[in-house]
Amino acid sequence: MTLAEHFATALAETGGDDEDGHLLPDRLARATARVLEVDGAGLSVLAGPHGRSPLGASSPDAARAERLQFTAGVGPCRLAHATGQPVFVVEDDIRTRWPGFADLLLTGTPFRGIVSLPLRPPICGALDLFTVDPGGVARLDVFDALAVGDLVTSALADAAVWSTWSEAAGPDWLHSPAAERRAVVWQAVGRTGAALDLAAPEALALLRAHAYAAGRSVDSVAADLVSGRIGAADVAGRPGGG
Repeated sequence: MTLAEHFATALAETGGDDEDGHLLPDRLARATARVLEVDGAGLSVLAGPHGRSPLGASSPDAARAERLQFTAGVGPCRLAHATGQPVFVVEDDIRTRWPGFADLLLTGTPFRGIVSLPLRPPICGALDLFTVDPGGVARLDVFDALAVGDLVTSALADAAVWSTWSEAAGPDWLHSPAAERRAVVWQAVGRTGAALDLAAPEALALLRAHAYAAGRSVDSVAADLVSGRIGAADVAGRPGGG
């Protein structure tokens, strides 16, 4: 069985059909983890110049790892996005290069190794592979991983071509459950910026700092802010905040 056939079989076994386009990223992530024999996989795309949006993950731990990397604002996925090159890191590398992210990842997930692969055009995104054993990074077949990344890109591109969607909304997989949750962050950024007279990058940095100090994810803090449980003044640490 070829790698492409193995991936197609794994994807089919995740279930779902053409009516569940918004769940395609989760299915692709689960198939990726199975074929490459890694402990977790996640898909994300760029969301403007200052952030990214998760599309799907193979497991709750993989989804949590993405949220923690987004909260830190740095990490291998962002580097893969920026350079267009694969990034291979294990625990010591993560601690050295991104100590803030390391604190979150190593206490919040079982993962001790990450491989981040940029997805080829037309998808402006990345595929993250997670291993519990740091040695799993060295054992990973790089050529197989890159080939699976191409299969993931093709699946997303084909789904966009063969489905009906409006230019404003984009294909269904852009509205996956993970992406919809991240959209709340952009709402919170807008509200924080308007309340405190901050540009979007500064508002996002403030949300990240508040989340990190509280031991939470930006997504969690944003949900509280948008729901009204906390206010922008609370995020800024100002007295008298609502």
